[in-house]
Amino acid sequence: MKEDRRCQRGPPKPNGRVPQHGNGTIKLGSGAFEGSYSFGSRLRDEQGTNPEELIAAAHAGCFSMALALGLGQAGFMPRRIHTKAAAQIERVGEGFRITRIARDTEAEVPGLDEAKFCEQAEVAERDCSVSRALAGTEIALRARLAA
Repeated sequence: MKEDRRCQRGPPKPNGRVPQHGNGTIKLGSGAFEGSYSFGSRLRDEQGTNPEELIAAAHAGCFSMALALGLGQAGFMPRRIHTKAAAQIERVGEGFRITRIARDTEAEVPGLDEAKFCEQAEVAERDCSVSRALAGTEIALRARLAA
């Protein structure tokens, strides 16, 4: 039976006392990424990654792919799509929650006007599987067409 790479898991491997002094490694099942994480990289500005950063990166990638697909299906070939995303984590009750993801997209698309681009961005937002998975989180989209 062929392995389905889409369903691979990359479990974190914690070390130390969690959460204030804990640290560990996050590795994707595909092997494409491995990085260190800690309480400090998650809730302070210390070196390393965190699960929320990885979710934001996945969201940016998914959105860019959905936008490129929609633009192509509408007959427009983008020269460039660049998306950045940042996840905001806050204490909510006894735990933490991603309360907002701010995403910023800029694209160069010959022959496309701003209104049609915004329409395509909204469709991409709706159709992006990561956006759907994050449906309970406020997602702010800033999309602009580069000159």
